[in-house]
Amino acid sequence: MNQFEQEALAYHAAAPAGKVALQITKDVNTAADLALAYSPGVAVPCLAIRDNPEAALKYTAKGNLVAVITNGTAVLGLGDIGALAAKPVMEGKAVLFKKFANIDAVDLEIDERDPDKLVEIIAALHPSFGGINLEDIKAPECFEIERRLNERLPIPVFHDDQHGTAIVVGAGLLNALALTGRQASDIRVVCSGAGAAAMACLEMLVQLGVRREQIYVCDSKGLLTTRRSLSAEKEVWAQDTELHTLAQAIVGADVFLGLSGPGVLTQTDVMQMADEPIIFTLANPEPELRPELVREVAPRAIIATGRSDYPNQINNALCFPYLFRAALDCGARTINQAMKLACVRAIAELARNSPEFGPGAIVPELLDPRLLATVCPAVVAAARASGVAHR
Repeated sequence: MNQFEQEALAYHAAAPAGKVALQITKDVNTAADLALAYSPGVAVPCLAIRDNPEAALKYTAKGNLVAVITNGTAVLGLGDIGALAAKPVMEGKAVLFKKFANIDAVDLEIDERDPDKLVEIIAALHPSFGGINLEDIKAPECFEIERRLNERLPIPVFHDDQHGTAIVVGAGLLNALALTGRQASDIRVVCSGAGAAAMACLEMLVQLGVRREQIYVCDSKGLLTTRRSLSAEKEVWAQDTELHTLAQAIVGADVFLGLSGPGVLTQTDVMQMADEPIIFTLANPEPELRPELVREVAPRAIIATGRSDYPNQINNALCFPYLFRAALDCGARTINQAMKLACVRAIAELARNSPEFGPGAIVPELLDPRLLATVCPAVVAAARASGVAHR
């Protein structure tokens, strides 16, 4: 075990164990306080909520409470490690909600792999929360779970592995295109990876103007083509082409988007790309190709990774706390595409308005204090304009 691993275990083990705890928000120092906090006083807001469910937002923590939910089937780059082993990640997500947007979050690790049963469990729990953040649920089940919950529940349900990644990738790409003088409609994209995050990123690129016929996607078996038998999610990205491999597809490409694993991209591949390539190697913790190796053969490349020790970290925490803050504040019952696009553009604009903006700073820093005040109003405005804001 190396020093960092030892430090990580010590950090989590320091008393009290874990990273989150409950905090009492009202005085409970006297008998009178207790009478108000519990019996008999608690019956009064109960009856008010019975008569008007919206009163729960006034008399309980529901309006500022998000559930971070997983079944542990696709945790980070660790894979299917189970619900219990996913708990440190979900606690960490709760910390980020509180740190960046002052949202209280409860982590729920549900030991259920059947998608139908998982939907029923989450739906039954929903009255407790103002929003639900799905996390680390494997594809393709995650697509159906999120869709069904969004259709069924009156609160926002957001699968961050998909949409959070897509939003930050979209913001970074907009700025990379601006820096290299490209238009979204003109570029050719090669994507390595065909899981939940990749599918959402590609849909976001199309929303931003990239032409679907200019997007080539590879999974572990090669290029998605009309000659292969594919799932419905992958079939959308199948190209009618004689090409079969990433190495063939990447010739002349403007953008490489990696959401797969280490070693997928080679220096030879990079050398076959267009001048000033845009290379997002987002596999974590080890990218598809290390930035220093990209630089050896493409010194003018714009590079992003998922790591904090390189410039341009594509980190979901740049968006999900602020999306939920905005949705909770304006009473949005869903986080729709208009809100996601508003988030993309707000993050991109924030980076452009920084003195550091350039090839090494195409997205804001995670601790940029302007994020809350910039992103939230833009998302709220989009929610109102699109008719999903109820407050």
